[in-house]
Amino acid sequence: MRPPLESIAVIDFETTGVSVSRDRATEIGVVIIEDGGIVERYQSLMNGGVRIPPFIEQLTGISNAMLADAPPSNVVMQEVADFIGERPLLAHNAAFDQRFWDAELARLRRRRVQPFACSLLLSRRLLPEAPSHKLGSLNVWAGLPDAGRAHRALADAEMAANLTLHLQRLLRERYGIDADHGYLCGLQRLSAAKVRALLRPAG
Repeated sequence: MRPPLESIAVIDFETTGVSVSRDRATEIGVVIIEDGGIVERYQSLMNGGVRIPPFIEQLTGISNAMLADAPPSNVVMQEVADFIGERPLLAHNAAFDQRFWDAELARLRRRRVQPFACSLLLSRRLLPEAPSHKLGSLNVWAGLPDAGRAHRALADAEMAANLTLHLQRLLRERYGIDADHGYLCGLQRLSAAKVRALLRPAG
């Protein structure tokens, strides 16, 4: 009997823009996956005191009026950091979410201790035949569950979680590999050619 795979916290931020020096997070969604399934979820709007530009309001559906009633960012980040604990982290296009996670934590004088895996990099390595590696497109192409409106944090986190579970199943069923977070991090650092050379169908 194989041991269960460890918990991974899949996160997604919505933000006022792409610069951590000027912009702030407006919403965070977290989906905890463990041993092949989703076991917990967390979602909250968060008010960092920066106005949302009109095109971001249109993209996400999150308005300045909604943020006016949202809890302060420091309260949300304390809560979500405690919720995640030291679970390893994953996001789709993790470089973006990692920057905002680290910046928001730094405002609390807290520091990330766990590594990030990236489902975008992993999908490029393991699903090179996919016509697009955008999160929503991948989920439709792979026939994964509809998680709701794109560009809302919990829906995007759930799509990334379902994609990650799909990739873990692929590795197990096709190659006989129980891919924990450490394995995923190692795999995403390899070139596509090295991944092809490494992975051989089981049996």
